[in-house]
Formats: sequence, C-alpha cells, structure tokens
Amino acid sequence: MIKVAIVGTGNISHAHIKAYLQFPERCKIAALVDIVPGKARKVKEQYGLDCEVFEDHQDILGMELDLVDVCTPPFVHAQISINALRSGKNVVCEKPMAASLEECDAMLKARDESGKKLSIIAQNRFRKPIRDLKALLDSGIAGPVRHAQVDSFWYRAHCYYDLWWRGTWEKEGGGCTLNHAVHHIDMLGWMMGRPKRVVSMMANTAHDNAEVEDLSVSVMEYPGALATVTASVVHHAEEQQVVFQCERAKIAAPYAVYASIPQPNGFPLSNPDENFKSQVDAYLETLPPIPYEMHTGQLESVLSSLENDTEMAIGGEDGKLALELITAIYKAGATGMPVNMPIAQDDPFYTVDGIRASVPHFYEKTTSVGDLDGEISFGGFGKGK
Repeated sequence: MIKVAIVGTGNISHAHIKAYLQFPERCKIAALVDIVPGKARKVKEQYGLDCEVFEDHQDILGMELDLVDVCTPPFVHAQISINALRSGKNVVCEKPMAASLEECDAMLKARDESGKKLSIIAQNRFRKPIRDLKALLDSGIAGPVRHAQVDSFWYRAHCYYDLWWRGTWEKEGGGCTLNHAVHHIDMLGWMMGRPKRVVSMMANTAHDNAEVEDLSVSVMEYPGALATVTASVVHHAEEQQVVFQCERAKIAAPYAVYASIPQPNGFPLSNPDENFKSQVDAYLETLPPIPYEMHTGQLESVLSSLENDTEMAIGGEDGKLALELITAIYKAGATGMPVNMPIAQDDPFYTVDGIRASVPHFYEKTTSVGDLDGEISFGGFGKGK
C-alpha cells in the first residue's frame, strides 16, 4: 500500500485526490497539508478521508510516506520537492516544475542524491488525441515536420488574477505562458525536442490587476522546421490545438488528417488524399487503449513506477525542458532579441532573481483575495480517433 501526502489543497488537488481514490487497493492518502488554517481539514471532510492534517509540509517529513504530491503555487514547488526527496520520499509535482532552471537543476540533484523518484505533472500526455499524435509523428507516416502550430488558447476573466498568489512574477512566476501554455509547450518539447533558437513578443492586453503577460506569440526554429506558439488567456471559446504540417500531410489534435493532392503545376487539388487518411486510421487502430486519462492516467503510472521500481513516465528532465522553452520565450520577449538554446547556467534568466530583475511588470497587482468560487477547466482536445 503506497502512502501519499498531498501538499496544497487548492483547486488542482481535487483532480489528484479523485485519481488516488480510484485505486483504494494500491494507495492511501495519509496526510493533507495546507498553510491556510482549516483548509486541509475541510478537504478531508469533503472526501471522507482517514488522514492526518497539517499546516506546514515540514511536519510530514518524518512520517512514513512513500510519495509526496506537491499541489502548491509554483513559487514553492522546488523547496517542498527538495525537502521531501531529501527526507527519503518520492515526489510528484504539479506543473510548472519550478520557478527557474536553477531550481529545476536543484530538484534533479536532490532526486539523484536521494535515489528517489521524481515525476512532473503533464497530464495531457495521457489524453488519447495527444498520445495518438505523438505516435503518428514517431511512426514517420506523415514524413518530416515542416511547421508546428501550437494554439494554447484559454480564457480567464479579470477577477482570475485577484487570487492572492496569481499575477505576480514573485509567486506565480509568470503568466499564461508559464501556467497555461506549459501544457502545450510540454507537448511540443515531447514531440520535437529542444529548438535551436526562439523569438517572442508578449503583452498584457486585458488584465490590469496582474504584473504578468496574458498573451505571448513566439517562433521556435528547429532544423528544417519552424514552430509558432501562441499562449493566451484572452481567447473566448478556448479553441486549443496542436497542428503539424509534415511533408506528406497535416496531422493534428484535435484529431485531423489532410493530405493534399498536387497537380502538375504544384497547386493542390481541392480533394484530399483519402487513401492516406485510411492508412492513418488503420495505424491508430493498432495502438493500445488508454485505460486512464489525464491526472488519473499519470498518477496511475506513478503508482506503477513505485510498485515495479521502474522509471517515471514523465520525469524531471521532461519538466525542465518545458520550463527551458518557457524561459526562452520570456527572455526573448523581455529583451527583444533572439535566444539561442540551450540556456546556460551563467545566463541571467537561469535564476529566479535574474528573471524577476529582467522581465517587464505590465501592471501592478492591486487586489489579493484568499479564495475564488467556481470550477476549474483543463482545456480540451476532443475525443480524438
């Protein structure tokens, strides 16, 4: 039986709790931690959990636990994860991994020195449309990528940034690029790896109660290809997609396949190549089913990794790559200059202090409330093929 402690009982923790409760024979939530008095106890009662409740994560470090699940605001991800690893616990940490690449490296060092496991949440990899798109790219059916289009379109109203930790470079660590587009940027890094160079522009167009950006537009240069990445919390309808234009066809999530038929003059015919789409459909039918999706899928894989002593499906290096791409966007947007990859340790943007000293404050945060009512959303890619 894997004993789990969840640190941070805000909105995202509910997805984690519901996931663990699907596996009562494999794991038990043994502790909840939240710095707000009474908040963890309220969550305990909400789910009828048989667990201990604390207000400081230091109080769980001496407990017999197998896994510490970090669901706090991003600015303390690294501190809590490192303390848990050094106390002999495995760690799963919500996105983004940390507030800087320096903190990422400190987390990786603590993992390696402790011999424990570290996983970073990237739950969309456990969505069928995303798994299928990655498999199609790896298969080579569509040929080499020429252009990737990442539309991380979200909508968050003005009051979203009234929550106490949101909207500041100090506590949230960034805006929509870091905390919303991280999902899609993780997909891009997973599917295409690290780019050679990044250019970017960012702005705050609709949230004058936040220091951070609510819109960024970036171009990433890969060998033989370009990727365009738009991060936004000002897009109504939240129409998110990841599209790859490859040598032979377009493939995308939500699921879409289109192969143009060329004429002798190089112009396309209006009808797509349905034979190619049939090939793709047939290939997708050979892929195994996904038994659990989203957070449940990733946390089930974490349980399996602990039970079988195997590598985490999404490890610390994955989380660091996503943050490196985001850091490059922030550096390019702040300086107005192209950023060559990888980002070195002597780069000012490698550290939290360097980032905070270099990024623009679009506005100053004027409102800070303890909690906001309402449900949260995780974006959508449809059911897929």
